Amino acid sequence: MSSRDALPPLACLRAFEAAARHASFTQAGSELYLTQSAVSRQIKRLEDDLGRPLFERHYEGLRLTPAGEHYFRVVQRLLRDLRDETARLRRRGDDRQLTLASSPTIASIWLARQLPDFQRAHPHIEIRILTVEDPHRLDLAEFDLGIYYHVPHEVDPTGLDAEAIFSHEEVAAVCSPAYLTRHGDIRDADDLLARHTLMVVEDHYHDWLTWEGWYQAQNLAWRTPEHSLRANSFQLLMNATLAGQGVTLGWTRLLAADLAQHNLVQALPHTLPSRGCLSLLTPQHRHLTEPMRAFRAWVLNTA
Repeated sequence: MSSRDALPPLACLRAFEAAARHASFTQAGSELYLTQSAVSRQIKRLEDDLGRPLFERHYEGLRLTPAGEHYFRVVQRLLRDLRDETARLRRRGDDRQLTLASSPTIASIWLARQLPDFQRAHPHIEIRILTVEDPHRLDLAEFDLGIYYHVPHEVDPTGLDAEAIFSHEEVAAVCSPAYLTRHGDIRDADDLLARHTLMVVEDHYHDWLTWEGWYQAQNLAWRTPEHSLRANSFQLLMNATLAGQGVTLGWTRLLAADLAQHNLVQALPHTLPSRGCLSLLTPQHRHLTEPMRAFRAWVLNTA
């Protein structure tokens, strides 16, 4: 048997690793953008090649066999090493480069304004920014560190550890001074719903930051607003808010610069502690490079 023949069907290994990690063909398929049946077929092909079962199928779900447990540890380690080495090569061997993943809103409103301070302190590090709205969609091989709002005690993005950058933050209703000039002051929470335009984000990732939840958490009477502007992009709505098109919910520390410069003002005095906090996401089991260590120390100590 040649060394080539000794290899398993490599295309099936990602499906096996994901299915073993989730204990579910369905969840593995969701992660890999495959159907449940496609994952099942790949697992069956791998089991046929190995000549032994890797999973026990029970009515309550999947369970790895003893052979499957051992194989899972080997495959997971090899895929992790391959992912890390691929990421290193994609960076063309430049150990000075740091790739930061973030949402478009955080990248444009907060991160881009903070980076000059970091770059002055570390001029040898080259920054690359990757914008992905939902951290659950991140490919761990494509970035070094992530900056996202993260809700503690909820499901963490797979393969990432979260550390709070802002330990406490308030959510406030904000708008531009130009909006108030055109539409008049907002007298109270009921007036906001009756006469003004609410920016509404239609995005499952932000479903924990909603106008209805903001009202109800403060025992304010909620009803469907008379006027709204809806989009599936928080960044688009924030840009529209800065342009004077309506009132949106925003995080006061994230928007601190715009509030200090009076690009934005609080539309109402009410604030609510944020469920989520701006967090640094670090890939698990990743060897921390010098640029990663430098940025982590800087962002956690100075932000």
